[in-house]
Amino acid sequence: MSDLACAWRVEEACLNAWPSSRQLLVDGYLLRAAGGPSKRQNSVNPLRGSGAPEPAIEAAGAIYARLGQRAIFRVPTIAPQMEPLLARRGYTVLDETCTLVRDLDDLPAEPDPAVAVAAAPGDAWLALRDGINRADPAAVLAFRETVAALAVPRAFAAAEAEGGIGAIAFGVLDREWLVIESVAVPAPLRGRGHGRRAVGALLHWGRAQGAGAACLQVVAANTPARALYRALGFTRELYRYHYRAASEPA
Repeated sequence: MSDLACAWRVEEACLNAWPSSRQLLVDGYLLRAAGGPSKRQNSVNPLRGSGAPEPAIEAAGAIYARLGQRAIFRVPTIAPQMEPLLARRGYTVLDETCTLVRDLDDLPAEPDPAVAVAAAPGDAWLALRDGINRADPAAVLAFRETVAALAVPRAFAAAEAEGGIGAIAFGVLDREWLVIESVAVPAPLRGRGHGRRAVGALLHWGRAQGAGAACLQVVAANTPARALYRALGFTRELYRYHYRAASEPA
């Protein structure tokens, strides 16, 4: 498989791992409008084979305006055709993000037994994520709708620590790819290896389910997270993306 074909395969897996509860196709582009704070779930995304972007950009602006949302466009380096048009229109660049991958053929022999892996997030898992992300009611609802909308196998990891949960993460299996999402560690427990334990347990789960490789997406400026993922073997960068966003609606 070529690097470009691999990148598109990973792009599709990552979209499937973070579904939007409300989306539609607009002139060959995928418009998502779930509500909540996630730009991935509230942006226009090119698809494999998407063509000229002008009609989609025009239509998306009107759709988001009717929904009371600002127009956001996600621009991956494997499909940059929206970039010059959005730049000329003054859309702001936000959150450059790296897509990292690794094979699953060289994991340690056994997963950490002190990491619980479940098919659904428990109340403590959800409460920890809500707290770390300072989730308002809209964000709380949006994440639960995301979990409910998943149409592929998934697993939720919680690493035990002193006094409770030291880290959480979840993984989604999209055929041969394991997608890692929502890695979070409470501030007082950071730097103690709990995030590494949670993600490591998901890597073992994915391999046991038949995955041959894993991928994740991390904001390029998030140095601590990138160091964590590098230590976990995510040393290959496949492509990047950033957002172009309009001003917040009045």
